[in-house]
Amino acid sequence: MSVRELVVLGTASQVPTRHRNHNGYLLRWDGEGILFDPGEGTQRQMLRAGVAAHDLNRICVTHFHGDHSLGLAGVIQRINLDKVPHRITAHYPRSGQRFFDRLRYATAYRETVGITEAPVDADGPLARAGGYTLEARKLSHPVESYGYRLVEPDGRRMLPERLAAHGVTGPDVGRIQREGSLGAVTLEDVSEVRRGQRFAFVMDTRLCEGVYALAEGCDLLVIESTFLDEDEQLAVEHGHLTAGQAARVARESGVRHLVLTHFSQRYTDPDEFERQARAAGYEGELTVAHDLLRVPVPKRR
Repeated sequence: MSVRELVVLGTASQVPTRHRNHNGYLLRWDGEGILFDPGEGTQRQMLRAGVAAHDLNRICVTHFHGDHSLGLAGVIQRINLDKVPHRITAHYPRSGQRFFDRLRYATAYRETVGITEAPVDADGPLARAGGYTLEARKLSHPVESYGYRLVEPDGRRMLPERLAAHGVTGPDVGRIQREGSLGAVTLEDVSEVRRGQRFAFVMDTRLCEGVYALAEGCDLLVIESTFLDEDEQLAVEHGHLTAGQAARVARESGVRHLVLTHFSQRYTDPDEFERQARAAGYEGELTVAHDLLRVPVPKRR
């Protein structure tokens, strides 16, 4: 059975708290696992969440600030310690290659697993797997940062009433799906487009074109909301978003489920992030993330 869900490993921003670990997010997409921004403590959070090194297929780092990348060393060494039987691909800004190298080889260990380094230096597709295309978009932060977007190809949904009207039954249903036609009846005659699912991961950034490009039409958007709206000037200065800004992006981009995360330690009431997101006019499903939360990707429309 395929599973598509987000496992939240950590939700703090620069400073972890008693209740929030540094960043870490695992997207389960059918048989693959994509780990985003493993901050310090990610390996332990994986254990608490029931996530194994064997579950990982890709690692995507948005940028090389410590709260988004210091956990790389431990995660990579655990991958090797557990002798994960498949190759793992790592994406990260090419400008941070020296940081990736230092983290990958932070201490001595025995390399047993092949890790493919696939750095990012431009907007566009990064990889095409069986069930999705992974894309990147540049963001606006004091250091080079990229957000990631996963897009499932559109498919077709068979329509029973049209199949019956054209007399297509039994094995012929599978045949028309495979071959595209059955005599004079085409696949378009008996089906409709089934829109592929879309997921985006947007971390440290000011409002910019890349944020909107990543969020457009997403079923599930994970986005930073480091500050509350009253501290918008601080957000701009430090290259971050407020809860209201993130919610407006989601509203204007047609996002179905919005997940707010990456919270500054200065705030003690997480409910205020939801109140400000609603005040900004977002009416879809909304989650203020907490550590070890699991968020399912919404079912197809």
